[in-house]
Amino acid sequence: MRLRALLSTARFSLFAGVGLVGATVDLLVLFLLVELTPFGPTPAKVVSWELSIVVIFVINEWWTFANYGRMGPRAIGKRFLRSNAVRFAGFLVTLGVLVGLVRWFGVWYLAANAIGLAVGFFVNYTCESLYTWRVHRD
Repeated sequence: MRLRALLSTARFSLFAGVGLVGATVDLLVLFLLVELTPFGPTPAKVVSWELSIVVIFVINEWWTFANYGRMGPRAIGKRFLRSNAVRFAGFLVTLGVLVGLVRWFGVWYLAANAIGLAVGFFVNYTCESLYTWRVHRD
């Protein structure tokens, strides 16, 4: 049941589209913070990640997973907290790739972040689908 829920090409496509919006926000904020403030890539990534999470959650809540979960401030608030917790795993993957590629291989921080976002995408899709919106239950 869970595997079938994850293999929904329509939902995966929507999630990927929303992910591109989130990745754009993440990369833009990361670039602006690194280039225009004293932040380095690691602290800037923390800020860019949370901002992109809020954008992604709102779009996923009203578009990708609009038919899943109860409505109301309490239910949406619980999903937002779950989404942040779930996406923290994806964040750790992305941050690990970013830091590792920059420090150990000298990769440009934006390219390293884009690679990390791609790797973290699959962690996020799986966890968001099964834990945040529980698509396998409907």
